[in-house]
Amino acid sequence: MGSLFRSEEMALCQLFLQSEAAYACVSELGELGLVQFRDLNPDVNAFQRKFVNEVRRCDEMERKLRYLEKEIKKDGIPMLDTGESPEAPQPREMIDLEATFEKLENELREVNQNAEALKRNFLELTELKHILRKTQVFFDEEGGLNHTTESMTRALITDEVRTAGASMGPVQLGFMEKSIEREDYLPCFVAGVISREKLPAFERMLWRACRGNVFLRQAMIESPLEDPTNGDQVYKSVFIIFFQGDQLKTRVKKICEGFRATLYPCPEAPADRREMAMGVMTRIEDLNTVLGQTQDHRHRVLVAAAKNLKNWFVKVRKIKAIYHTLNLFNLDVTQKCLIAECWVPLLDIETIQLALRRGTERSGSSVPPILNRMQTFENPPTYNRTNKFTKAFQALIDAYGVASYREMNPAPYTIITFPFLFAVMFGDLGHGAIMALFGLWMIRKEKGLAAQKTDNEIWNIFFGGRYIIFLMGVFSMYTGLIYNDIFSKSLNIFGSHWHLSYNKSTVWNNKYLQLSPATSDYEGTPYPFGMDPIWQVASSNKIVFQNAYKMKISIIFGVLHMIFGVIMSWHNHTYFRNRLSLLYEFIPQLLFLVVLFFYLVLLMFIKWNRYAATNEFPMTEACAPSILITFIDMVLFKKSKPPGLHCNTYMFAGQSFFQTVFVLIALACIPVMLLGKPIKIMQARKLANEEVQPITGASDAEVGGMSNGGGSHGGGGEHHDEEEMSEIFIHQGIHTIEYVLGSVSHTASYLRLWALSLAHAQLAEVLWSMVLSLGLNKEGWLGGIFLTVVFAFWAVLTVGILVLMEGLSAFLHTLRLHWVEFQSKFYMGHGYAFQPFSFDTIIENGGAVTETE
Repeated sequence: MGSLFRSEEMALCQLFLQSEAAYACVSELGELGLVQFRDLNPDVNAFQRKFVNEVRRCDEMERKLRYLEKEIKKDGIPMLDTGESPEAPQPREMIDLEATFEKLENELREVNQNAEALKRNFLELTELKHILRKTQVFFDEEGGLNHTTESMTRALITDEVRTAGASMGPVQLGFMEKSIEREDYLPCFVAGVISREKLPAFERMLWRACRGNVFLRQAMIESPLEDPTNGDQVYKSVFIIFFQGDQLKTRVKKICEGFRATLYPCPEAPADRREMAMGVMTRIEDLNTVLGQTQDHRHRVLVAAAKNLKNWFVKVRKIKAIYHTLNLFNLDVTQKCLIAECWVPLLDIETIQLALRRGTERSGSSVPPILNRMQTFENPPTYNRTNKFTKAFQALIDAYGVASYREMNPAPYTIITFPFLFAVMFGDLGHGAIMALFGLWMIRKEKGLAAQKTDNEIWNIFFGGRYIIFLMGVFSMYTGLIYNDIFSKSLNIFGSHWHLSYNKSTVWNNKYLQLSPATSDYEGTPYPFGMDPIWQVASSNKIVFQNAYKMKISIIFGVLHMIFGVIMSWHNHTYFRNRLSLLYEFIPQLLFLVVLFFYLVLLMFIKWNRYAATNEFPMTEACAPSILITFIDMVLFKKSKPPGLHCNTYMFAGQSFFQTVFVLIALACIPVMLLGKPIKIMQARKLANEEVQPITGASDAEVGGMSNGGGSHGGGGEHHDEEEMSEIFIHQGIHTIEYVLGSVSHTASYLRLWALSLAHAQLAEVLWSMVLSLGLNKEGWLGGIFLTVVFAFWAVLTVGILVLMEGLSAFLHTLRLHWVEFQSKFYMGHGYAFQPFSFDTIIENGGAVTETE
């Protein structure tokens, strides 16, 4: 029970393990997850530690497993995950695992290399097939190779003549045309395949580099071709280039090489092309058969690996974590014993010893491990036991700061106060039901959703806070019933206690209609639960009535919340035996808060009880004094004025005297908070320096304990032993000013409960009146279609704005009320978290080993 409200008691222990049993013992402790080891070799480089070679072997095995995982995911093969966590293998099993991973990696790499080579051959044959088909079309269009040769030659010569320009005369032109039949002018050609996106630039480069003395034909390959290197689908085109002479041939080939175009041999004779095409098709069919067999073999290898991959990852990460932890230990002089220091929960020492015995038995060692508790003055880590329900609430507290050792833990109280204060701002039965159903769905499906590991940070936040979301929704449904608000409308469950004398048209059309409890319209008895639904039609004074109600309950809840926070500080002071803080901080702080702000709350209840609309003078509503004005006059020692001619100035007899006394008490508390503790510390130091025992009979060590809060390890107390007196006075002055001024600002800060509740209700009403009511006003079958569309739009806005955005806003404001207004009264948050060596945490973090101190 104590660990729920305070962190666990921790002990610093020294552990002696025989070298042969160390691995098995650390493995058992990792499964237990209750020991935080300290690094006893902080000055030793990570590469110079004893088990660095084993850690490197584990890193290499992890690399191979990641390679297998990548290949498995590439093929879309599901990996078997039973959810079970296998035990850490024995050291001798590492050799078998290494051999298995090495064999799988080599086999898979060999298969991949063969498959890549086969795919490359397949790609080349496929491109050659398209070249033979497309070039046949080119030649057929020209009426045969000879005719094509002649026409191409004439085109090229004509281009040469045009390029020569005015320098060539008619005689030369005739000579060139007559020389067409010469053998040295017969054109050559090259054929190949190029990426389609490079083709325009390729054509321009050919034209410019060859000065137009080439003839290019191209045709697109309709289906994409697979790149054997990365598996991408690439669109390509077939081209054929005609040119003359060896010089142009060299130039064309260099351009093709620069654009990474692949050239293929293409026979000139149609019969040779047909014969080559038949051979290509035969080879393609053979390659398809071999590729299929290769892919089947690869798939079988990956399917077999996928069945064990998760377990292999867990085993390797556990081995790596064990050796990483063993690197934190020291070797004794005989090199036969490992020495470790660790923080352990005091209540779990017996459980840890049992785990050490199991590890020793597993290793076959005859030397039992030794666990000795050490005396220390260090602050232990903070360890709060949590379950899946309390874990999220504890995370909210730890986000502000980890509690100091054995300090009061706000998380148990936050389980109730957090969703309730959220619901005060978010009170709507409909919106709360949506939130509660979403949280309930995540709770019911938590096993399946937790198994689906995802990197989506927003979803992980929602899922981690599923119990918070569910409670916030349930509490919002409760406050929605109190406000009688469901999607900005009211529920008439018990029947209204008002009977209006107006006719129906007046009620629906008069925007200035007000409800007055002073008339006979009100029965005189309140609505059984929550607000009367009749206030929904009182458009004139509905907001005034609800504002007065919500504003006052916000102050009431705020003051009670802060007083509860101050009372929590009393538990801290008594536990750490901090008598100075108890006398000179807790008592004046509580008095200051009670005589000013709790008195303000009492005035609200007195006003509600004594004044009513139907009472006779001077107890009528018109004579009710303003509480805010009364409080301001009280602080200023100013006499209040009566609100009316026949009204009383005060609510009860002797109110002026009590108010004066309360203000004087509050003023007297300020110098006590400011000077009481520093003066006592100064007197205690003076007596200690004079070697005179204090009145209480405390020794010098006890004087230090009185000034720093006492308790084991210092805990959550304040340390003043080595602090200068001037710093103590300054620190206490800042603390006093912060508390006195903060009491006012914190009380006003709780008005955000009223402000956000009003904003949420008004947004819901605006969304109803400006969106959904438009669809409800339409009639007929067109009205049904229009209502469906409008309802969908309204539902999206409701979930997106009123549930998500308004919910996030209310969540953040509630978080601020707990962190600043509540926890600042008692919570220091100067501790550091207990991070035990736990296999579950390591596996959850993807194998990352948390560094301990």
